[in-house]
Amino acid sequence: MLPRFWARLAWAYGLLLVLGVFFVAPFLMGFLASLKPDPLEWPFRLRFAQVSPKNWLAAWGLGRAGSGDPWLGGMRPGREVALEVAYFVPRGQEPGLSAQIPRRKPGAGMGAVFESPYAADHVRLEGPFLLERRPARLGEAEGEVYRYRLRLVYPAGEGPFLERVPLDLEVERGVVLVGATLDPTRFERRGRVASWDNVVPGLLGYVFHNYVRAFRETRSLETGESLFLRWTLNSFLLALAKVLTTLVFASMAGYALARMRFPGRQALFLFMLFSMMVPGQVTFISNYLVLRDGIFGLSRLFGVETLLNTYTGLILSGLVGAGAVFIMKQFFESIPREVEEAALIDGATPLQTLFRIVLPMSTPALGALAILTFQGTWNEFFWPFVVLTSPREIYTLPIGLLSFRSAYGQVGDWGLILAGGFFSMVPVLILFAVFQRYFVEGVSVGALKE
Repeated sequence: MLPRFWARLAWAYGLLLVLGVFFVAPFLMGFLASLKPDPLEWPFRLRFAQVSPKNWLAAWGLGRAGSGDPWLGGMRPGREVALEVAYFVPRGQEPGLSAQIPRRKPGAGMGAVFESPYAADHVRLEGPFLLERRPARLGEAEGEVYRYRLRLVYPAGEGPFLERVPLDLEVERGVVLVGATLDPTRFERRGRVASWDNVVPGLLGYVFHNYVRAFRETRSLETGESLFLRWTLNSFLLALAKVLTTLVFASMAGYALARMRFPGRQALFLFMLFSMMVPGQVTFISNYLVLRDGIFGLSRLFGVETLLNTYTGLILSGLVGAGAVFIMKQFFESIPREVEEAALIDGATPLQTLFRIVLPMSTPALGALAILTFQGTWNEFFWPFVVLTSPREIYTLPIGLLSFRSAYGQVGDWGLILAGGFFSMVPVLILFAVFQRYFVEGVSVGALKE
């Protein structure tokens, strides 16, 4: 009997493990792809430069040497950076190494719009200096390994802060790069050119290069502030406002439907259930007209001619959903009436009973409702896309990511798009991981009715 029990237990845990890998693997692959300079590479490699501890240490040291900031790197006047590279040269051939700091824009799409200082105008490249030459073998080929050092010097004095210092190294055909202080970003011209987008990246600037670009390159043409940061803050503020209004109004409406007796209560509840069956695409035109023109001049009460392109209109049009009221009603009906009757005997009013007695007992339902509301608002695209059209500073994160597709997708810069999409999932994942206990309890308890 005991072996059969352990066999069943092993099957159960094995199945859960397989399902976990099945659902987590795409998430992990997406995260790893967002770190790569070319997320579309095939075959997909799990070992690449951005996950190498050796490159982490190198990026940290180069960033600190270039600007004193080991995290985000860059280069300031009066700083000097040294980079070493090693090439395998087949017998009877010379490396023919040449180095240059190219005049390269910081990125495609939005990053190419702004004028930024070129490192080639400020940084002096010294070298390459030959440090070592020794016999070696690479596969079946015999030859020598040449080790060089290059110095990048930013003369002291007045000069702008450089966020990036690119570097290109070109060799003769057949010469192979076998080592470097920091692995290059990519190889060009069939491996003849090793190219670094930034030789002073810092740890975060190297490992999370696409994420740093998302914040740095997406800037407002008028103010110069980071649009990606602004979109993220906009989504946070809108989600928090929706969570607060939903918790307050859903609790009050759910308690009224669950406990109070008034004419038309059942009809109101049935109408609420019916409204849950109507998709938002059916009513969005009428809702749009209400926000644009107002009802009896309602929008003028807020000092504006229209509620379009405002967060006031976006919040007012979705203060509370019927689904949230339904969840709270079902949960309140699972609370014993004797608790409320005891509060009534002590002289508590219905509002006092709700806020002092019932709501403190409804933590699981409130936690679940807060998570669902935050997730729904954070990921909502259709209605904000209709209401918020201009300027770009008022966009929420999902709408901003759509502009990424038009700005970067046309030039094939998918790394930044993937980084932005993956970043948008992080807050919801953190919220669920922290409050998953309340979510599970709220869903399970709220579904029962004694």
